[in-house]
Amino acid sequence: MEKENFCLERPAKTRFLVVEDDPLTRKLIASFLAHHDCPCDTAPDGQKALDLIKEGQNYTLIITDIFMPNMDGLTLIKKVKEINPAIDIIAITAYGQKIKYKDVIEAGASDFIRKPFELDELEAKIKRILRERELRAKLELLTRQDPLTGIFNRRYFEEKLEEECYKAWRQKYPLHLTMFDVDMFKQFNDTFGHQAGDHLLKKLANIIVSSTRRYVDLPFRYGGDEFVLILPQCNTEAACKVIRRIINRFKQEDVAPASLSAGIARFIHTEGKKIQESIDDLIFRADEALYEAKRKGGNILVVDPLTSNFSS
Repeated sequence: MEKENFCLERPAKTRFLVVEDDPLTRKLIASFLAHHDCPCDTAPDGQKALDLIKEGQNYTLIITDIFMPNMDGLTLIKKVKEINPAIDIIAITAYGQKIKYKDVIEAGASDFIRKPFELDELEAKIKRILRERELRAKLELLTRQDPLTGIFNRRYFEEKLEEECYKAWRQKYPLHLTMFDVDMFKQFNDTFGHQAGDHLLKKLANIIVSSTRRYVDLPFRYGGDEFVLILPQCNTEAACKVIRRIINRFKQEDVAPASLSAGIARFIHTEGKKIQESIDDLIFRADEALYEAKRKGGNILVVDPLTSNFSS
């Protein structure tokens, strides 16, 4: 079984913002982007563009003039980069205007073009930027992906758990953490060999991914034969149903003598306590529940006692 290329995070949608005080140039660029099926918003100056970004609009690429009323392009570029460094920017200015390529690049722009320009030139610059973004995304995925199973790795788990717990706390929805461990994995390896053991781990990753909500639940390989699963926006009863389904599906595979144990805990944060302490406590309680499951012989799910009391 080859490593799966799971698409575990929702792909970002490409969206452009054209910032230009000249209505004819603004319309020309917007029409050009629309012709190439590129969703696009427009703004007549830097301040209105910044307002759109602060309202939560997520742009891939901004094409902005430099000399505009209310807020010039260089100021806009710097402020955009402070808010979201991932946004790429092409700066536009006219021949004869005293602005250097060095100035816009140091401000944070990805490229620079002078008026009057051919649309072919603009298209080439946009394509180059989008290719580079795609390459960066692939490289970033490699740093987050477990090379054997194709799901997320432990390094990304530590980053993502903190982010998801903060979000659950702010938006006041439940979040559960499940820890899995393959029972008798050493015996399985000793009997069938390490290649078969790798195959088993890939199979388990596939079961977890196919049993959970795409782009919502987050699966990770924690290390060795241990896996973890973050289940946001899910109550304890529903989360337990998902985990028991994973355990049962794994049992139905031809993996004897191996089976699967799991421990689950709910994120519980109280005012006056540091949120990192609550996150550490969540991991500790899920881990304790997992080892209680293993102490009971494995092949079961154990719910952390604090989670059971909280949910009752």
